[in-house]
Amino acid sequence: MFEARVFVTLKKAILDPQGKAVKSGLLALGYDRVEDVRVGKYLMLTLRTTDRLEAEKEVREMCDRLLANPVIEDYTFELREVAP
Repeated sequence: MFEARVFVTLKKAILDPQGKAVKSGLLALGYDRVEDVRVGKYLMLTLRTTDRLEAEKEVREMCDRLLANPVIEDYTFELREVAP
């Protein structure tokens, strides 16, 4: 079995109003070293397979088809083997 940790964020060229709001809040709390904030999604998936290449292929397909909008979002993922 594999666990996939998927990170989805807006592309750099897309404005992130939620990120701007979080940055403003952090600055108001005195965290003046914060340069930028991008807000995104974090998903954890468990896949029932023993084939790493197949797991990577499926996660990539899931991201492209449902989990991320490739027009406005980027994604990365980490895959690790876990005990059943």
